[in-house]
Amino acid sequence: MASRPKTPADAAERRAVAPVICYPNDALPVPQAALDRAAHPMAVVERVTVPPRDARHIRVRAGQVLRILCPDGPQVGDLNLFHAHDLSERFYSGKTRALHGSHVTTGDRLWSGFPYLRPMATVVADTLDWYGRDAHGGAVHDVIGTRCDPYTAKLLGGLDYHHCCHSNLTRALSDATGLPLTTAEPYVHDVLNVFMCTGFTADTGQYFMKASPVRAGDHLDLLAEIDLLAVLSACPGGDCSTQHSSDVAVCHPLEMQILDTQEAAPWSEPPLNSYDRSHGR
Repeated sequence: MASRPKTPADAAERRAVAPVICYPNDALPVPQAALDRAAHPMAVVERVTVPPRDARHIRVRAGQVLRILCPDGPQVGDLNLFHAHDLSERFYSGKTRALHGSHVTTGDRLWSGFPYLRPMATVVADTLDWYGRDAHGGAVHDVIGTRCDPYTAKLLGGLDYHHCCHSNLTRALSDATGLPLTTAEPYVHDVLNVFMCTGFTADTGQYFMKASPVRAGDHLDLLAEIDLLAVLSACPGGDCSTQHSSDVAVCHPLEMQILDTQEAAPWSEPPLNSYDRSHGR
């Protein structure tokens, strides 16, 4: 085994270098149009219940609000977003994280991947906005985790578990599109962990979860900036206070609602990213 390298004499100086924000977001426009539209009186026009340890889908027109509601006991959800007419345009959690931080709340946007890179939805209301960041470094609605999946469960525990969020999302996307499971699965992507309270440990840098502060009646509202297909899994971890990828935790349903208004002007979708895609050629 190789010996551990010696600490250099200037180690403290190297560690003391000030950080630089990778993607200063001051140039991003404030999504005022979305926030203003959401301020109009809204009525529920459709609702879908997501059973515990399962997933469902719903289609949301541009300009409508998708409300993810906790109607019962504490429960977290894993959300995938797609362009309703083109599955190749889907939510990009990594770039959303780079632009807005590890957790999102009111005023933040959920961005699509390359080559589209445009806002798919804007967070226009969050009843857990009060939580902030706790003493452990935890916060709510993360874009740092992936989704519990059968492959990691098999790797770490040696068991086949079919109701983790990845499998739930795969089944629901298959139902929504008519695609076979094996064709639908590659479209399933890293999620917005709705209501989940997470962070990284200060000593080892490990991803952690803790009991979600969500309670019955809490909700997250997303204004659809483009036509969306939303797929939501009610995580088998319940409030994620103990474990996931099993039937051990107490789980509750979630609800997806579509809210609409007749008072606002017609919504204009944001344009595709204007990069010319020449890539230096």
